[in-house]
Amino acid sequence: MVELEKEVLPLPPRYRFRDLLLGDWQADERVQVEFYVNENTFKERLKLFFIKNQRSSLRVRLFNFSLKLLSCLLYIIRVLLDDPQEGRGGCWGCPRQNRSAHHLSTFDWTPIIWVNRPLPLWGLQVLVALISFLETMLLVYLGYKGNLWEQVLRVPFMLEMMNTAPFLITVFWPPLRNLFIPVFLNCWLAKHALENMINDLHRAIQRTHSAMFNQVLILVCTLVCLMFTCICGIQHLERAGNNLTLFDSLYFCIVTFSTVGFGDVTPKIWPSQLLVVIMICVALIVLPIQFEQLAFLWMERQKSGGNYSRYRAQTEKHVVLCVSSLKIDLLMDFLNEFYAHPRLQDYYVVILCPTEMDVAVRRVLQIPLWSQRVIFLQGSALKDQDLMRAKMDDAEACFILSNRFEGDRIAADHQTILRAWAVKDFAPNCPLYVQILKPENKFHIKFADHVVCEEEFKYAMLALNCVCPATSTLITLLIHTSRGQTAPMEPFKPRPSAWQPPSRDGPASPEQWQRMYSRCSANEVYHVRLGESKFLSEYQGKSFTYASFHAHKRFGVCLIGVCREDKSSILLNPGPCHILASSDTCFYINISKEENSAFVLRQQEHLHRSRLATPAYHGLTRLPVHSIIASMGTVAMDLPDSGSSPDSADGTTLGLAADSAGTEKRHSIAPVLEVVDAIPSPTFDLLSDQSEDEATHSDDDAAASGTWVKGYPTNSPYIGSSPTLCHLVQEKIPFCCLRLDKSCHHSPYEDARAYHFQNKLIIVSAERAANGLYNFIVPLRAYYRPRKELNPIVLLLENMPETHFLEAICWFPLVYYMVGSIDNLDDLLRCGVTFAANMVVVDKESSMIADEDYMADAKTIVNVQTLFRLFPGLNIITELTHPANMRFMQFKAKDRYALALSKLEKKERENGSNLVFMFRLPFAAGKVFSVSMLDTLLYQSFVKDYMISITRLLLGLDSMPGSGFLCALKVTEDDLWIRSYGRLYQKLCSSTGDIPIGIYRTESHRFSTAEPQVSVSVEDYEDTREPRDALICRLGPRDSTGSEQAEQPLLRRKSMQWARRLSRKGGRHPERISQQRLTLYRRSERQELGALVKTRMKHLGLSAAGYMDVLDHGNTLSYILLNPSPDTRLEINDVVYLIRPDPLSLVSASSPSRKASVSRCEDLKDSTPL
Repeated sequence: MVELEKEVLPLPPRYRFRDLLLGDWQADERVQVEFYVNENTFKERLKLFFIKNQRSSLRVRLFNFSLKLLSCLLYIIRVLLDDPQEGRGGCWGCPRQNRSAHHLSTFDWTPIIWVNRPLPLWGLQVLVALISFLETMLLVYLGYKGNLWEQVLRVPFMLEMMNTAPFLITVFWPPLRNLFIPVFLNCWLAKHALENMINDLHRAIQRTHSAMFNQVLILVCTLVCLMFTCICGIQHLERAGNNLTLFDSLYFCIVTFSTVGFGDVTPKIWPSQLLVVIMICVALIVLPIQFEQLAFLWMERQKSGGNYSRYRAQTEKHVVLCVSSLKIDLLMDFLNEFYAHPRLQDYYVVILCPTEMDVAVRRVLQIPLWSQRVIFLQGSALKDQDLMRAKMDDAEACFILSNRFEGDRIAADHQTILRAWAVKDFAPNCPLYVQILKPENKFHIKFADHVVCEEEFKYAMLALNCVCPATSTLITLLIHTSRGQTAPMEPFKPRPSAWQPPSRDGPASPEQWQRMYSRCSANEVYHVRLGESKFLSEYQGKSFTYASFHAHKRFGVCLIGVCREDKSSILLNPGPCHILASSDTCFYINISKEENSAFVLRQQEHLHRSRLATPAYHGLTRLPVHSIIASMGTVAMDLPDSGSSPDSADGTTLGLAADSAGTEKRHSIAPVLEVVDAIPSPTFDLLSDQSEDEATHSDDDAAASGTWVKGYPTNSPYIGSSPTLCHLVQEKIPFCCLRLDKSCHHSPYEDARAYHFQNKLIIVSAERAANGLYNFIVPLRAYYRPRKELNPIVLLLENMPETHFLEAICWFPLVYYMVGSIDNLDDLLRCGVTFAANMVVVDKESSMIADEDYMADAKTIVNVQTLFRLFPGLNIITELTHPANMRFMQFKAKDRYALALSKLEKKERENGSNLVFMFRLPFAAGKVFSVSMLDTLLYQSFVKDYMISITRLLLGLDSMPGSGFLCALKVTEDDLWIRSYGRLYQKLCSSTGDIPIGIYRTESHRFSTAEPQVSVSVEDYEDTREPRDALICRLGPRDSTGSEQAEQPLLRRKSMQWARRLSRKGGRHPERISQQRLTLYRRSERQELGALVKTRMKHLGLSAAGYMDVLDHGNTLSYILLNPSPDTRLEINDVVYLIRPDPLSLVSASSPSRKASVSRCEDLKDSTPL
């Protein structure tokens, strides 16, 4: 390097920096190089102008096309001016001939060869021919590539020479000026020029018409050229025959080509007859080929779709749905949810899909309801041409959905990301609604207006199902659109005579719980500005809890959240310290938005008298009229008597009966204050130091978990996770201690029972430790959950988790993992299934692809059914790929009640319901969940852009300062003095500031159509002896039990002996005896399964004391009452859904006695901003 630097000579002193920039120095050493010398030749410049340049070539084609049309027009003028009867045929200057002496049998060729062409007309035709000849020769010269015959033998060149060369010869030889020249053949040259002109037009304006348009244009031009050639040819040949005019010739051709053939006009001489034969043959050859290509293109267009009209895009509104593969279930979910809103009825839906439509989708799109609204286009979102076809730049929104049935879900997300980038690049102003599968890919599409990550929502919803039962059903009902009640009074009248299927849209149901469930499920989330609200405007300047309670009491509206005008974040239940302003946007749960309601104050006295005359409690079949509002149209709503004060909390105001226990001390409920000065003490339980909780933990727990703190997780398995304040351990747990079934030098335990957990387990069965599983742990370890109520979490994984996932979960207390599968009984027993509170079965990604679509859930359903039979007391929460398969959950072949619900579901599907499966008992109880139910969340966000934010807050995926969280409160026998949901609402608002939003009710149900039960004890016949050989375990490892054979259990023989004894005693009642036999068989089968589980537990060295073999929930059903009426009677074991205010926000507004805790919380908020 030093030697090279020495070789560089310094610049002369006269050169300055300005000279270097301007290049003024060493000008004598520069050499000018001229590039593209070959393209600067005269021929290349002409080729550039006539052929290569799109715009100039288009002008040349247009001029050529006009020239050919002009020549055809001059020919028609010549025919109209020429009359062969005048006898002017012959050469130029020849005398007239008398043709009257010629007979028709021997025609004269003179009128065919010679015509009468006036001199001015001849001059124009010569000029046109000269221009055409020169242009043709120029194009031949420019297109010459070494082979002259290739240019000369082309059909257009031969036609051009035939129509131009004779005119040029007549200039030098005047006698040939009247020679007939078939100028009408220029129509074919005009057709050729028109095709080239359209191609140049496409290149010039960068817009391509469809192949269908080009083919139709070619077909029409071919037909016109055939007809014009035949008309002119017959007219000219018949100059020697019938002397037909152009109109007569046109009439003859139309009649002939339409195969009508009247016969009034016919050619008389053989040359014209020969021409007709030739033209018919040409038509029979050319036209079928053209029609075949047209039909083929039509079929291809039916598969790929056409174009969305630019005029329609500018005058009508449309949205674009981009999918990689279109399934009928996805399509119907989107259409039903999208068009459920009245304001979207005039929108068009353009589907852009790279694959062809299947038969099911094609049939649906042919229905008149959808054929006028839905347009299918086969194309890719990565091509600008296809985006232009869909008019993406004029679309109101673009929905991009991932293919969850793809074998590689990461690859499916990559395709979705590229589609989102392509749409954003092509149409930057088009709002994007994107669905993503994996949370680690979410940060690539942060620019999208709305994003729904499937795994985030799925795992958070499954986690809340463990602490708030049926959260998945609650969220599903909230995010689905319903049409509400169509009549305010009639649905509450029992109709025993007329059986109608229950519906979310209001029809009566055959059973009581279905009617209540149907009516309450019609509630949705709406928003309104406080100053413009008819319900909430009077609560301006009052606390949030005061407005929520009185709005629900008077109007049946559940106020759940608010958003300040100067802030974009939504706060769920900001607490009693939040004072409402007129500019606040309020979010409430109701059957309909308030714009579709009206107040009717008539007949108040009559209603008041009827309420006093009738009993206060009407059971579950009666809802107050003021809680029913129709969402379609404007309906009336009766209000309670205005004579009662809103502040009164007396039981008579709510229309409730007095407490029957008059001798006992009457409980009281404090009124809800308009403005709260101090926060009640019970709210501080969540922020206390929880020394009591720590004292309740065993020494083993304390040694295993160490000291717990509240903070933000330091490691996240993916980018973009929302920070949440959680319970954490001070010191990182070693990876070896996270393994539940393996001992290490830190912990000697090898099974769940050895840990001596205080609370029951939550077991999650998954195929692998996906990054979304992190969102299952975070809501269950949130800071607002009391430490004494935290359940240990056991991850039962089929594959070993990766290191980065273990790094993320090692900071959470009571979180373990184990490698195993749910189809192995030994793995289930080791992970503690016998004393688990909840078992969450996550759908396997590898099983989502099946030869038959709905068979993707086969393995999951069978495994869950086995768990249900082995552990009947275990609460199993299952995720399925297809919602239609939830009818197989807890399947019983002879369950007549399930059969009745199946018929109910079919009628719901025929009625076009959005949730046809809502009356299935597993879904109503929250035992089953399908991730496809979340698709409607993205669709609904087009109208309600706040739904995704509210759902994330409810699920704990986002945590905003001052925003509440979802929790549950169980009603015990000591709480029944509250009596009604309205009084509970008042009690919660006045004491803790909680906002109830619904009830999860479990009630004993004696199925009228179920098989009768018989109470026959077989305990005396249990075999207490150990079997000679261990029972074979079909779910256990093959190496441990594969060689063992089980003998016939003695229990089965004893029960059958008992059944035969009963049959001998009761021979007069064969039906009853058969039922008893079946019951005994079932009980003996259950005892066999119990013995099997106990045997395996003994084989593994586990204690069988806690095996839940007596619990059975077969005669109970559970369902959700979303935003019930205030006079809904509370029942024991009801679980009330609450939105509890943020404890940190309550601390900041508490009394001065809590200054120390306040300062700690404020420091925590300042140091770790949310």
